[in-house]
Amino acid sequence: MENETTTPPAKPSARTKILEAALSVIRTKGYSATTVDDLCAAAGVTKGAFFHHFKSKDELGVAAANFWAEMTGALFAGAAYHQPSDPFARILAYLDFRIALLGGDVPEFTCLVGTMLQETYDAIPAIGAASYASIEGHADTLAKDFEAAIALYGSPGCPGAKSLALYSQAVLQGAFILAKGQGDAAIVRDSVSHLRRYLCLLFNKPEEIQL
Repeated sequence: MENETTTPPAKPSARTKILEAALSVIRTKGYSATTVDDLCAAAGVTKGAFFHHFKSKDELGVAAANFWAEMTGALFAGAAYHQPSDPFARILAYLDFRIALLGGDVPEFTCLVGTMLQETYDAIPAIGAASYASIEGHADTLAKDFEAAIALYGSPGCPGAKSLALYSQAVLQGAFILAKGQGDAAIVRDSVSHLRRYLCLLFNKPEEIQL
């Protein structure tokens, strides 16, 4: 019997290596403090390779925001929190999933696009716009569940679905900033727990909901 042959996985391109390095280095040092030399060293490529793929560090910043949206979008799309049939249960499962992601050191669980948006929203509008688009795009995926939950459980005066989805991201992004000051994830866990309690009160659902 002949041995089966398998095709080895393709090696990442220099461009992909640089983008992957950007996700790590920028979350560790910040966008402004990150240099092209830092990115090349982390990616194991030459500066010539960097400038072959990106005309400037700012062009890399926009590409990194889009790459982050693509990578995290796939992560969240495949996560188990989509499984519950009840939309409010999906929202709570999403919050539990965000807590489950809080492993490692601060740069490992904080948000690339949140970091870049804080630094570039006015100074480098293209990066700020790409970073915000990533955050808003993720919020839009949550808005569908909020809209369905409002239809089932919403009371008069309940905030809109998009507003609630963006609020959830505001809580997370603010907590990430505080986590950088404290040096650990405790404040993020607390903030997500407070958000969970608020949503349970808003929708008049018990916090220990099992749907």
